[in-house]
Amino acid sequence: MNPPPPATQDEQHLRLLSIFYYIVGGLTALIACFPLIHLGLGLAMLFSPEFFSGKSGEQPPPAIIGGLFTCIGGCMFLAGQALAVSTLLSGRFLARRTRYWFVFVVACIQCALFPFGTVLGVFTIITLSRESVKALFHLTPSATTAVT
Repeated sequence: MNPPPPATQDEQHLRLLSIFYYIVGGLTALIACFPLIHLGLGLAMLFSPEFFSGKSGEQPPPAIIGGLFTCIGGCMFLAGQALAVSTLLSGRFLARRTRYWFVFVVACIQCALFPFGTVLGVFTIITLSRESVKALFHLTPSATTAVT
């Protein structure tokens, strides 16, 4: 039985990037659960405002505050989970060498997420910009240049 051929440096970089995308995607999914605290508080303010009135005679918070907590917490949770799923998908696409532009766009978005996302995004953009990596993704030369 012959041993498999050694992987090229580009293939090793893509494999490592794929692993790091899985790690950052998992961390993002975990951190994106924190807005559930606000969502829970907002729902409690809406459905049980007397719990927040404290001493007898104090007014409970207005319903609009509970609504804001609920809406903002829910939207932040959904946005974070969407980012986590996109990051995990990018890791899978890197491992399979498919969907080059999806991975590239997610790498650009990751650059805004300091510190891990910035490092991951920059290294991904640098790696994906190499012509040899574009060949691994089976991109034609016309697919990588703008049509004028």
